[in-house]
Amino acid sequence: MTPRFTGRTAIVTGASRGIGLAIARRLVSEGARVVITARKQEALDEAVESLGGPEHALAVAGQTDDAQHRATTIRRAVETFGSADILVNNTGINPTYGPMIGIDLDAARKIVEVNCISALGWAQEAHGAWMRDHGGAIVNVSSIAGLRTAPGIGMYGASKAMLTHITQELAVELGPDIRVNAVAPAVVKTKFATALYEGREDEVASAYPLKRLGVPSDVSDAVAFLLSDEASWITGQLLVMDGGVSLTGGS
Repeated sequence: MTPRFTGRTAIVTGASRGIGLAIARRLVSEGARVVITARKQEALDEAVESLGGPEHALAVAGQTDDAQHRATTIRRAVETFGSADILVNNTGINPTYGPMIGIDLDAARKIVEVNCISALGWAQEAHGAWMRDHGGAIVNVSSIAGLRTAPGIGMYGASKAMLTHITQELAVELGPDIRVNAVAPAVVKTKFATALYEGREDEVASAYPLKRLGVPSDVSDAVAFLLSDEASWITGQLLVMDGGVSLTGGS
């Protein structure tokens, strides 16, 4: 069988490690060329090597909320690999923990800027540079924290709820040639989520009907499906992937 993404170019943000790198790896394994972004060039260079080198992957370091970085990355994707068919908005931050009533408002703005406004900015750049004329597929990485209250990480949850709504609005605006979907993982074992389970993984996982936490490949498998032609009649949807924990009232 021909790999699902042969001849296509994907931009994956926040992809030097964790979920983003797992998504990039899955796409490369199925024939895509990938352009990965993150803040640190050294980590990105290591990721490119793990993806098979410059024949398969290109790294562009920068801040996701920097408009010039977004424009440069999309331009280099088209110049290097000839297209920008796929966009995965994976970058997300949560720099604060505690009650929302006491959150520093500058931190709140930064969360929304990175998790929501930047995702929209990436979609705008990809649309203007390629997808408007050629079509494409976008997946945004949301969170189950955006589906209900999330004590301690309330602003993060609010931003993910906003990202889900952005996904739905773009799906309506950009059809029929561009599909836009999102995934909402629960706790996935990455460096980003370490504080949520470190030292008590069995205890946290006990609330999950599947009795384990997620791993990056759980997310990358689902994202690859939503980006593929097998999902050609799916748009504007949020795929919850949480080991069943939302059914039990856990988080």
